[in-house]
Amino acid sequence: MSTRLKFNNTTKSQFMATTRARVDQYFKDEGISPNANGLMWGKTAIFLGGFFALYGLVISGLFSPWAMLPLVILLGMFKAFVGFNICHDAIHGSFSSKNYINTIFSYVFHLLGASPYVWTITHNAVHHTYTNIPGHDEDIDVAPGLIRISEEDPVNSIQRYQHWYAFPLYSLASLSWAFRKDYKKFFQDKVGQVSVKHPKIEYFNLFFYKAVYYFLFIMLPLLVLDITGWQFVAGFLIMHMAQGLTMGLVFQLAHVVEGTDYPVPNDNGNIEEAWAEHQMRTTANFASDCKFSAFFLGGLNRQIEHHLFPKVCHIHYAKIGEIVKLTAHEFDIPYIQSRTFLCAMKSHIRVLKKFGYEARMSA
Repeated sequence: MSTRLKFNNTTKSQFMATTRARVDQYFKDEGISPNANGLMWGKTAIFLGGFFALYGLVISGLFSPWAMLPLVILLGMFKAFVGFNICHDAIHGSFSSKNYINTIFSYVFHLLGASPYVWTITHNAVHHTYTNIPGHDEDIDVAPGLIRISEEDPVNSIQRYQHWYAFPLYSLASLSWAFRKDYKKFFQDKVGQVSVKHPKIEYFNLFFYKAVYYFLFIMLPLLVLDITGWQFVAGFLIMHMAQGLTMGLVFQLAHVVEGTDYPVPNDNGNIEEAWAEHQMRTTANFASDCKFSAFFLGGLNRQIEHHLFPKVCHIHYAKIGEIVKLTAHEFDIPYIQSRTFLCAMKSHIRVLKKFGYEARMSA
């Protein structure tokens, strides 16, 4: 991979060095690993067990189509929860200090309809480095031309209604992963401004594991279930919409709320601040004190801690979050957060309305 964009530490800030030293000292003082602990393994068992149990119930043929409706909704949501709580940490290498354990759990991502290899490129390498930078971070390009979230996005008159249609579009996210996005990203010459050359084995992996997913979630249900074609299509779409909406809301509330920036490189193609400070200005937390959110969202409601310490398992984010917040205040760096999920949702809607209003005025 190669890219020209760089971060200039123009202020010579010691924010990240101080934060890292304090977080490292926390783990040393507590005598604990930054990877998974017993609670994390318990969560893993719950979410994987729930996912496989729901899948088994859906294809068991024991229920009527109407009785299967809540099951497929729950299955879609559990697919998202497995991604949040298990695969996300594994793909970042933070689940375990043992690479083979991270690899095993990262491969579960295939069962959610997505490629862990492509995610490593688009998310780990690009999004985590060039967060919210238009033209570089493709994770914020949810529906180019339809959803506008920064001044750099092109204006389209339909965007005046984007606060109404954005959420239905978010619900299509996992369908896009399964049938479009992974293929598109894999065969692009660049992801953002990063050039990519794939190992030959990844060409096989992409098509082989997609075929496995299509068999498990399309062919096998059609073979074993006594349902009509339209009933299958409805169930399949509802499952993916539940998964996509759950994923889309969490990712959007982490970066597209009031207060987050969308920095533009200077004339030399650089960002005029340190990388860590950039993360603090482009990332937001929500419902940080809510144990329910922390349990189900895999710590992604504490996106600030995740972006600064992606190699730390999310089970530790609450504790290190106290350190990050205190240090940010000491260095006069913003620590963006919404008190609740609902507050973050309202803030996101206001952002959509703001840029939709600008589109209306420009039309």
